[in-house]
Amino acid sequence: MISYILRRTFAAVILLLVVSAVTFAIFFLLPRLAGQTADQLAQQYIGKSPSKADIAAVKHNLGLDQPIYAQYWHFIKGIVSGATYDLGPTTVHCDAPCFGYSFKNHQAVWPELTSRLPITLSLALGAAVLWLISGVIAGVISALKPRSFLDRTFMGVALAGVSLPMFFTGNLAILLFVYQWPIFGSTYVPFTENPAQWANTLFPAWCSLALLYSAIYARLTRSGMLETMNEDFIRTARAKGLREKRVVFRHGLRAALTPIITVFGMDIGLLLGGAVITESVFSLPGIGQYAVQGITDNDLPKILGVTMLAAFFVVIANLLVDVVYAAADPRVRLS
Repeated sequence: MISYILRRTFAAVILLLVVSAVTFAIFFLLPRLAGQTADQLAQQYIGKSPSKADIAAVKHNLGLDQPIYAQYWHFIKGIVSGATYDLGPTTVHCDAPCFGYSFKNHQAVWPELTSRLPITLSLALGAAVLWLISGVIAGVISALKPRSFLDRTFMGVALAGVSLPMFFTGNLAILLFVYQWPIFGSTYVPFTENPAQWANTLFPAWCSLALLYSAIYARLTRSGMLETMNEDFIRTARAKGLREKRVVFRHGLRAALTPIITVFGMDIGLLLGGAVITESVFSLPGIGQYAVQGITDNDLPKILGVTMLAAFFVVIANLLVDVVYAAADPRVRLS
């Protein structure tokens, strides 16, 4: 088991390097291949109507006047050991991990990401608990009672959840439960200040996000359980006299959880990288809203930082999924 974890960890590190190279190429190499000069690329980091001196300073700080391999080396070095930017009369040091420095608001990207991460983490994990429990339970009940009233009801709700976009369900939840019937708050409160108010504010966002994802999990669980409950090992377990509850949850559901674990790991990784639409709809100052601000302001360091952080969470989530696979099925360790 330990050797398997070490192999997967090494593969995750290599994958992170590949992701960093691809991300760097998207932001620095592709514009050059498309004909953009170093001056034009540097101008995007400092806003409208910059002076030639400002452009030259940014170009020098980012190493845009150097070969592409040297630029990538400085990019990786900044993440590992930090970077120093010369702003003329003063210098600014960006501590490791340095995901960039915004020349528009004169702030390092990483501290802003870490300050917003608890909000995105609260949103993602709270919604994940709701959609995982509700989706799996609905899928199991639908699979055990196919074509019944409950099955059709759950699958109908699942179809509605997949079809309705977040900007509709989110705004509807705000309209009904924040303004029409003021049950929930509209201003985010950190967990450390008031846990009850924290949950009260996030609950509409949790439910809106969970409605979308629980629909997918309900359909996955239903299809997996319908296939699993007809397998020979299920008939053997019943023939041995095991209780139906044990057959369903210990044997049937466990075998059907494999695709759910895969999708769950990917969904959590992506959400931790920023739930853009949800945070925008509910005005949550998380990583997703930070990405929207970066795109709106054309602030490339912000966009680059969010992209790298999202890639990191996706890779780590996949690593954890591999470990869970190995714990659930020993045959996976031999692969």
